[in-house]
Amino acid sequence: MFTAIARRIGSTLLVLLGVVLIVFLMLQLIPGDPARTILGAGASEADIQAVRQELGLNDPLVVQFLNYLAGLGTGDLGRSLTVKQPVVDLLLPRFENTLILAGAALVIALVVGIPLGIIAARRQYGWFDRIAMFASLTGASLPAYWLGLLVVGFFALQLGWFPTSGMYNTRSPGGIPDLLHHLLLPAVTAALVPMAVLARMTRSVVVDILEQDYMKTLRASGLSEASILWKHAVRNALPPIVNVIGLQIGYLLGGVIFVEVVFAWPGLGNQLYVSITQNDMPMVQAGVLFIALAFVIVNLLADVSVGLLDPRTRKRSAT
Repeated sequence: MFTAIARRIGSTLLVLLGVVLIVFLMLQLIPGDPARTILGAGASEADIQAVRQELGLNDPLVVQFLNYLAGLGTGDLGRSLTVKQPVVDLLLPRFENTLILAGAALVIALVVGIPLGIIAARRQYGWFDRIAMFASLTGASLPAYWLGLLVVGFFALQLGWFPTSGMYNTRSPGGIPDLLHHLLLPAVTAALVPMAVLARMTRSVVVDILEQDYMKTLRASGLSEASILWKHAVRNALPPIVNVIGLQIGYLLGGVIFVEVVFAWPGLGNQLYVSITQNDMPMVQAGVLFIALAFVIVNLLADVSVGLLDPRTRKRSAT
């Protein structure tokens, strides 16, 4: 088991290095002079040279990459071109806000999606199964930004039940209750796609397990359907479900950008959108790096969890 984990960590480190290289090359792949593109066509030559110097564009490419790696090692991701502050100091609070939104959306997706898939599998081809799978397919097909606009228009503007934007009431912040009041609409919007994916995946896995030969043996031994479902089928379905959960966490960390923009949630995705519109490349690079690293690390944890839950995975990894 430890050998398999070590191999997975080694491959993850290679992936992380590739991610860092791709993020570094983002600035180099800008057509023409990156500094001129960032500042715009009306920038003076002195301003362009100042940006080139600040970004290290005058150094050879290998030297730039080594300096970038050295900066990552010390937590230095550069300075924002717009607000002239360290990128890390600006993005860490935003990343924490994104974690709050993504975590709330994940809880909603798990609490609703997995039981929905289990019940649909138990009632395969029944009316509940058909309605649940149709609803999940519809939910997975709706763009998050479009759904967010509908939710804001109905629940916030028309009914007035929830605020339209932000994380707290700017006039009189009310602590956790105020946070939850602002969090519910964006969390439900962000949770819709992961919820649908988890429901469909759970149903598919559980149905496949219930049709195995050993399930017929369990039924012949006199076990109740409820016991077979919850003690055997659901337990054996956990490894693939955990694997999908890891992918959905990665989706939430990177995919809530549209939800954050619609609801003006002060998270990493919203900041990344603003930085792109302002051509603030150090902020864009760091934001993409944050999301990519989080995605890779979460999937590493998911793979390790699957190995712990499924002995067959450990045996395959050891061979």
